[in-house]
Amino acid sequence: TGVSAHAQQDPQFTQYMFNSLYITPAYAGVEGVTQFTAIHRSQWAGYQSSFNDGGAPTTQMISFNAPIYKLKSGFGTYVINDKLGPQNNLEAHAIYAYHLGVKDAKLSFGIKVGVYSQAINYDQYRAIHRDDPLLEDKTGKESQIRPDVGFGVFYRAEKYYLGAGINHLTRAEFDFNVNDARNALENHLNFTGGYFYEVNFDLTLNPTILVKTDFKEYSFDLGLIATLKDKMWAGLSFRQSEAANVLLGYSFLKDNALRLGYAIDVVVKDQEAKE
Repeated sequence: TGVSAHAQQDPQFTQYMFNSLYITPAYAGVEGVTQFTAIHRSQWAGYQSSFNDGGAPTTQMISFNAPIYKLKSGFGTYVINDKLGPQNNLEAHAIYAYHLGVKDAKLSFGIKVGVYSQAINYDQYRAIHRDDPLLEDKTGKESQIRPDVGFGVFYRAEKYYLGAGINHLTRAEFDFNVNDARNALENHLNFTGGYFYEVNFDLTLNPTILVKTDFKEYSFDLGLIATLKDKMWAGLSFRQSEAANVLLGYSFLKDNALRLGYAIDVVVKDQEAKE
């Protein structure tokens, strides 16, 4: 008989509309400017456990992308640290995207290549069954690293954008030296889109959508961001059957080069995730 472990794999971000590089590598360089993004997400705010289980889930992401005008392309990179109690996932990717001009729009194809590391702290697990083969005679920390590849497309017009990306084409497996154990990274397909509607000279509305699937189940996010004078924004989003979200942000420095944002999720179980 085989033993398998299933858990959340790819992290999700409330501010997905500001994180297109993670959704699809084809986004690299599309906007024609250099972008640096840092995101922190804390789930289950206020959570406390009666034993050392690694604490509430947290996720950090740092990304960078820029255009390469002479090659009609863009490059980028990102690093994600996703801590899920006793399990920690770390991924790092290098990204290249090629841009094609389509009338007044831009069609981009991108690929990302990197590594995915999965680590387990066995001392933070509390087994339901003492003879669990995944935990038997296991102590301390153990980690494994595997190659990871993804691909995507992105279409950017003046008023709207559409994108898609697929992750984990290598379907890497993590067995942690347990016979017949398989914890494979499932393929994750993401679709995103958004539209920019200028209400007047000062106010812009940006409805967005994100659809995610692992080819077994799917979920979607819907959002609406209102931006005033290119300086401040506020909005609401909804994650299917899970959370209603409030987003706030403000731009600083010359040409609004620095943007700071905050989001809070109000979820079904009356817990909070802050980002």
